[in-house]
Amino acid sequence: MAPHRADDASAGLPSDRDPGRVHWMELFFDLIFVALVGQLAAGLHRNPTPLSLIVFLALFATVWWSWVNLTFVVNIMTGLRQRQLAAVMLSAMVMVGALAVAAPEATADRAWLFAAGNTALRLLLLGLWVSRSWRNGDAATRVRVSAYNGGTAVLWGISMWLPEPWNFVLWGVALAVEITLIVASSPTWAFAALRNLNTDHLSERFGLLVVIILGESVLSTVVAVDETWTLPAAIAGALSLTILAALAWSFFMFGTSAMTAGLEKLKDDGNIVAIRDTVAFLPYLLVAGVTAISGSVAMAITHPDTVLPFVSAVSLWGGIALFFLTNAIISIRFGTAPRVVARWAIPAFVLVGALAVLGTTASGIWMLAGAAGALAITTLLAEGFRHQRLRGV
Repeated sequence: MAPHRADDASAGLPSDRDPGRVHWMELFFDLIFVALVGQLAAGLHRNPTPLSLIVFLALFATVWWSWVNLTFVVNIMTGLRQRQLAAVMLSAMVMVGALAVAAPEATADRAWLFAAGNTALRLLLLGLWVSRSWRNGDAATRVRVSAYNGGTAVLWGISMWLPEPWNFVLWGVALAVEITLIVASSPTWAFAALRNLNTDHLSERFGLLVVIILGESVLSTVVAVDETWTLPAAIAGALSLTILAALAWSFFMFGTSAMTAGLEKLKDDGNIVAIRDTVAFLPYLLVAGVTAISGSVAMAITHPDTVLPFVSAVSLWGGIALFFLTNAIISIRFGTAPRVVARWAIPAFVLVGALAVLGTTASGIWMLAGAAGALAITTLLAEGFRHQRLRGV
């Protein structure tokens, strides 16, 4: 996202793509993005410590914001042609690839490469915003566009030459500047952006990203079972797949259709703030939670008979809690009555609380069994409430 006018500056031939559908090249880009997320979360798989969890959440915030920005600009640039879009996505893949290579040592020897990748991404986004809004924008618009990705590109670039911890401080400042500019955007810009917003594209884009994130988690599960290859590991692997299947069921059977309808309702109401929150901010928690779960189940598979490390246990029950919390908040933001959400959310959080207590003493395999049971019960409750609504009960 960026502060801009909604005038479409994509002059020339009419678009040859359906702006309401995710293009194949966007999906191709998501493959390298998920590889980056996996690289950032590597510490949660191999050596889970409180610091590794904090570093993952902090670095993931920067790359998540880049994904959101790129998704949003493509969404509202309805005049972008297929080959233009492909060129943008392939360029972004190179930059995200650099981030993925840097990720394991992003706070050490490869911090400069992580900063360079983010600098290049901001310059790419700046070029897109300039091509779209510079021609018809006033002076204030040009300043906002320049500051949003241009100014932060300078901050990321400068950080390449700074020693620790000042380079990390500058990373945080750059992210804070972009978020502040979005939150403080004028109502005029917000409603102008709303005109070109395509809710079908946004919901499909996020849904496909979650598919790939879950797919990476399935792969991690299979690899962990293969590397351990014992009966307890196989049982733990089956429980892990049950957990991932329950997450997928909850998200795709309930979340995707609700997201499409909810975003359309918010657009009709002109509620750009709620759209911003449910597209940019809240999904960060959901994706971070699912990624943390992936790291914890891999650890439980390789150590099924021992008590999980503290961070792995927290990642498991905390990731599930984030999944439920995000869905509950988004549902309410979409207009679902809080009492309706509470019917499944309260039991879910009670079960997660029990899982947190279990995590202090239980072995990895029993933690997975508890998580699978909690998700299964919550899913069955949600399905039961759905059938009651369909029958008018």
